[in-house]
Amino acid sequence: MTDFRRVLVAARGEIAVRIIRALRDLGIPSVAVYSTEDASAMHVRLADYRVCIGEGSGRNSYLNMNNIIMAARNFGCDAIHPGYGFLSENPEFAAKCAENDLVFIGPSAKTIVRMGDKSQAREMMKQAGVPVVPGSACVHTPAEALAASQETGFPLMIKAALGGGGKGMRECFSEEEFESCFTIAQSEAVNAFADDSMYLEKLILKPRHVEVQILAGNDGNILVLGDRDCSVQRNHQKLIEESPSPAISDETRNRMFADARRAAAAAGYTGAGTVEFIADDRENYYFLEMNTRIQVEHGVTEMQTGIDIVREQIRIAEGYPFSFSQEEISMKGHTIECRINAEIPEKGFIPSPGTITRLHLPGGMGVRVDTALYTGYTVPSEYDSLIAKIIVHGENREHAIMKMRTALDETVIGGVDTNLDFQYKILHSQVFCDGKADTGFVISFAEGGGHEN
Repeated sequence: MTDFRRVLVAARGEIAVRIIRALRDLGIPSVAVYSTEDASAMHVRLADYRVCIGEGSGRNSYLNMNNIIMAARNFGCDAIHPGYGFLSENPEFAAKCAENDLVFIGPSAKTIVRMGDKSQAREMMKQAGVPVVPGSACVHTPAEALAASQETGFPLMIKAALGGGGKGMRECFSEEEFESCFTIAQSEAVNAFADDSMYLEKLILKPRHVEVQILAGNDGNILVLGDRDCSVQRNHQKLIEESPSPAISDETRNRMFADARRAAAAAGYTGAGTVEFIADDRENYYFLEMNTRIQVEHGVTEMQTGIDIVREQIRIAEGYPFSFSQEEISMKGHTIECRINAEIPEKGFIPSPGTITRLHLPGGMGVRVDTALYTGYTVPSEYDSLIAKIIVHGENREHAIMKMRTALDETVIGGVDTNLDFQYKILHSQVFCDGKADTGFVISFAEGGGHEN
């Protein structure tokens, strides 16, 4: 076991703020990296030390491995926390950390490769007895992919093998549109991940997206911290998450938990991770992927269990065993999270960068807000539009929905357009309130002008 003397946070926005707070709780000094556009960002202000690593897009700053490694070494860091996005699931970066005697706070490069290659991960899950959606091996050309589609059949999903966050994904319903869909998805994959490896999966119609949060210790002990339903999403980007999922029974939930443990064990996983499943309307479920990092929606599970996942993630990286057992983990009530984005839903959800002129965030019992906003802060155009996460916990799902409506109603963000009103309408939608929203719900809801057709 090694107590970290100093940790570099290779992230920005609310997750960087969240990690810095966890480091402070542990008494560990933090080093913030930032781009020139983020010079006045909250995470830069809160960190004990700070260093600029580039300008403009993420490619020149938060994706610049050499600059980040150099900054960590110059500041005498023991470890790097990658947060989510950017380099958080990049095996090359994890390997570079190890080569420079820096602990990558996450799984090993080998594990990231195993689970990041979706085709390889699927095969591993099949061997471990975890149910998987019928799909193909890796393909690189439209001709290869079209041949592989004969096995999966239509409709199908085209996916980047090294993908995540909804990038490099396209639904395809016929052979006639296949080449166009494949070319677009592959182009996105190359731009986002610098890799053209793709694979195909059978498309489950009206699916529910359910994921299981795990913590895996260095001794092989794997804890399950419950499930989250992430079905309310747009272009594979989640908008609302909740726990527990209203779509599955306790019997199905327990089987899913057991399969999540099997998945993590098969991968030789350590740290915080999420095993994602897709479920149909008969509660048949299949392995989708494993996110080898902290999730955007980790706060949902923290509210539901009272466990600080980021803190535990850091402690695991230091080599400490768990201070609690599976039997001590309690999941009570119901938790809902709404992601607040600087965007214009009425104009196809286009980003809305700008300077925050007014800000009032909700509070009260069972309300949490994760954000890096402050009055006068300028939301840049170069990065993701997520600006806040509002999380509420209630005695049951109905109570949590009522509490979230109140929280959204209290929130004031001036200077940029946001999806607050759109989220508020979803919270009043009968489909959502009945717990029946699938992954296609937001599209039809948006096309109906925020009203059910």
